[in-house]
Amino acid sequence: MTDVTDGVLHTLFHSEQGGHEQVVLCQDRASGLKAVIAIHSTALGPALGGTRFYPYASEEEAVADALNLSRGMSYKNAMAGLDHGGGKAVIIGDPEQIKSEELLLAYGRFVASLGGRYVTACDVGTYVADMDVVARECRWATGRSPENGGAGDSSVLTAFGVFQGMRASAQHVWGDPTLRGRKVGVAGVGKVGHHLVEHLLSDGAEVVITDVREESVRRITGKHPRIAVAADTDALIRTEGLDIYAPCALGGALHDESVAVLTAKVVCGAANNQLAHPGVEKDLADRAILYAPDYVVNAGGVIQVADELHGFDFDRCKAKASKIFDTTLAIFARAKDDGIPPAAAADRIAEQRMAEARRR
Repeated sequence: MTDVTDGVLHTLFHSEQGGHEQVVLCQDRASGLKAVIAIHSTALGPALGGTRFYPYASEEEAVADALNLSRGMSYKNAMAGLDHGGGKAVIIGDPEQIKSEELLLAYGRFVASLGGRYVTACDVGTYVADMDVVARECRWATGRSPENGGAGDSSVLTAFGVFQGMRASAQHVWGDPTLRGRKVGVAGVGKVGHHLVEHLLSDGAEVVITDVREESVRRITGKHPRIAVAADTDALIRTEGLDIYAPCALGGALHDESVAVLTAKVVCGAANNQLAHPGVEKDLADRAILYAPDYVVNAGGVIQVADELHGFDFDRCKAKASKIFDTTLAIFARAKDDGIPPAAAADRIAEQRMAEARRR
């Protein structure tokens, strides 16, 4: 048995990041598919979470990402008030190079083989058109196009939910739920980030952006030429006078080095798994930086795809996503009462809901 497998098994059965109900390794040599489907919990209902298509440096890294993301989905779905557990899938490879109809159909067959224990959707590297293909082999695919009975792009409500979390953070820190006059740095202005920028500008915020993709930056600055652009994330988090930092790209944005130089008073963004390792949330609290737990504020998208299973209604979903404002404030209040960081408070509330479901 290889060291990689030993590491995976140890994570599953012995570490705090484990506790998953099921992990499925998927391979279809004809299409080149290599995927991991991780089901963390079905205590609240079928596991729900997106499919990430990414060129991981190793299979071990891919498995670790699937485990972390699926665990996060259990907490996200619990805090969003959904009757769903947490799951996530990753497809290994560069989507620009290997994504094909045959590969997506093969992936759909693997999801279908789980018989509804896992419901998939879009994530980094997958799009509405991809879910339309997956759905041809699997009825447990959401995030499909309206033409194919789906709700379309979930990034719209994801951004709306992050904006609600940001408003709650402003209320908690400055006593007013508006971003008017606040300087907000957005790292990553892709599928979700560019919608968030529009909300911020409409509310009167001053926005600074950065993205590794020049075309994403140009899309924003072409429409809003007065928006400031930081050279990179490191420059963004050091921006003088920054009030709020919104990580909206890949995870791990908050680590020892970044927290030490962060100028913002609030962190509230769309990226999953923003805390690079346990203890970062305490470092943020020690610096008096308010952290809005990522899986709480970015739940608008999963609220949307969950609703698709019952016949999508945008207004109903937006009303549910609006509640992220109240949920975020409740977490801050719980954190204050218990004397713990907001991330720990959110975990306690989510774990309580899952534990109560298991007892029923």
